[in-house]
Parts: sequence; C-alpha cells; structure tokens
Amino acid sequence: MRFLQQLTIPSLLLLVIVTPISATFYTNVSSIPTLHLLNATRSAWETFEKLAGCHVGDKADGLSKLKQYFSRFGYISSSSSAANFTDDFDDVLKSAISAYQKNFNLKATGKLDAPTLRQIVRPRCGNPDMVDGASEMNAGRKLLRTVAAARYSFFPGKPRWPKRNRDLSYAFVPRNNLTEEVKQVFARAFTRWSDVTPLNFTRSESVFKADIVIGFFSGDHGDGEPFDGPMGTLAHASSPPTGMFHLDGDEDWLISGDETNRRIMPVTSVVDLESVAVHEIGHLLGLGHSSVEDAIMYPAISGGDRKVELAKDDIEGIQYLYGDGGSSRRSETSGGAEFWRGLGFSLSSIATCLLLICC
Repeated sequence: MRFLQQLTIPSLLLLVIVTPISATFYTNVSSIPTLHLLNATRSAWETFEKLAGCHVGDKADGLSKLKQYFSRFGYISSSSSAANFTDDFDDVLKSAISAYQKNFNLKATGKLDAPTLRQIVRPRCGNPDMVDGASEMNAGRKLLRTVAAARYSFFPGKPRWPKRNRDLSYAFVPRNNLTEEVKQVFARAFTRWSDVTPLNFTRSESVFKADIVIGFFSGDHGDGEPFDGPMGTLAHASSPPTGMFHLDGDEDWLISGDETNRRIMPVTSVVDLESVAVHEIGHLLGLGHSSVEDAIMYPAISGGDRKVELAKDDIEGIQYLYGDGGSSRRSETSGGAEFWRGLGFSLSSIATCLLLICC
C-alpha cells in the first residue's frame, strides 16, 4: 500500500496503533453457522452494482464513492482530494475504469458493464494495483525460459529482504490471543514460499525482534489504510523490509479448509485464512499483484474460495527476487534497517512496541 511502502524509521516511531481485536475463527466448514451459508454478506461494495450501465456524461448517486474506491487502489491519483470526488461520470473515472479493466483482463470499454462490476464488488487485498499512476500488474514480461508472458509485478524499486538475512522471523501481536491452530495456518503459508526460495521462516515470541509482525485489527488502526468491515479489504502488508502484516478482524475466518477442493463451500462471508495469508506473505517478500486469476498474487478472492498453491507466475516472480532454494546467501547491506536490526530490533517491532505499552 502507498502508506506502508513509504514508512521510515522516524515515521514508525510516530505511528499510533489502536488496540488490536479478537477476530472470529471457524475451525472447519461444518462449524460455520447456517446463517453464513444461506444469508451471506456478499460484499462491502455491493451498492456499486446499481451503477450498471453508467458512462461518460452521466450523473448518479454513488459515483463519488466509486472514485474513492479507485483512488484507494491506485487508479486515480492520490493527490485528488475526496472533496473533488463528485457523482459525475467524467474522463478521470473513465480512465480509471479502463485501467482497471485491463489489469483484470476485462474488455477495456471505460464503462460500468456487468463483468466489471462483478469484479469490483469482490473482496480483495487492500494493497493498491497501481502506484503513482503506473502498473506492472498486466505488463506481460517476456522471459527467456518461458513461452507465455509473465504477469507478476513488484513494488516500486523492487525492494527485497537483504541476502544476509535469509532467515526471517515472524511474531503475532499478543493481544489477539491467537490459538496454536490459527498460528499453524500462518506457518503453512510461510512454508509455501520457503519451499521455492532460499528463505527460511521461524516463529518468534517477541514482536520486538521479529522481522515480520502479524495482527488482526478493525477499522482505522493507525496506518492510514482503514479496514471497511466484512467482505471488503481483507488484509494488507508492507513491502520489505518493514514487515507489517494486518488482517481485518471484522471478517469471519476459516482456519481449516479442504486441500482437495478449491471451492470449499457455497458462496459465504467466511474467508479462508490460509489463502489470504499466502497472498499477503507474497507482498511481505516484495511481490505486487498479478493479473493471472489462478495466481496467489491475484488481488481478489471470493468468500468460500480456497487458493493456497503457488502458481507458475508466483514462483517465477519470487525467484526473480531471491533465486530458487539453491541460491547462495551472500552478505549485503541494507542501510538504516541493518543498524536497528544490529541492536536486536526490526522495523516492524518499532511500530508494534506501542501495542504493548498502551493498555
């Protein structure tokens, strides 16, 4: 996300984080209440569906909120203030819709047709698809070792964890009071990335010294990217080496999905935790979003879907940054981050320390 990409050590020290909350977890499909299966909360953005058919020159209630949606995910410049978001369907909105359609392999009409709106209302990652008006999400890189074009992308500047630090640690915000069963979901998610890279991940009991800190939060939680309730933005994560991983505590999370069936249940408001965790870890390691729908790094996932296996596009992207499991681990410096790590602190722990101090 734009805010977390630009965090520095001083800004981390000033970051005010609200108290994390206790999220709702379901052990397995059979433990999900019938209400969730029959009367699911479909989307935080379902009101956008009434805008179907709108095009340039129209004026409709709700277009201003749609512009805010596109601004949040990078399709409209962040320099545009909310006060300037009107309910007029203007050329700025048309351009944003066209860019969005291209990224999601839709016909780039610039109109709010049915396929575009079905995509817009899907729950998704809170990280933007475009940064500073540019997108590599559907850039279509040609790789010598592949016939098809790759669709993976990176954060601006291609940040990655330094070669001297291939053994990364992660910790959970204590006040979430997560069970061992929930923590094991994240362990499995980290393993999926370590299996194809030289990286190793170890759980730490100290958020002060962990490279990555994981927490569940609700609404405005101090990082400039508030959550929006069930079935909207599900989670977001920073680029290396900040190591901040936030999940929406207002979602209902499933912690034991069926490995043999990608769609684990009828359409529902329950979200598969491991699917989201694998995706966000990709961001923590330096990957941006992909336009390949089968890829882990595709931005959206519907309630009831399970997607945890890395696709070819994911593997090629992460190995571009780190090499495969046989790559050497030569030492390199990483500026100010190494100074703090040398004192036994990680960037994520500097921000998270406020969580432990404030009651």
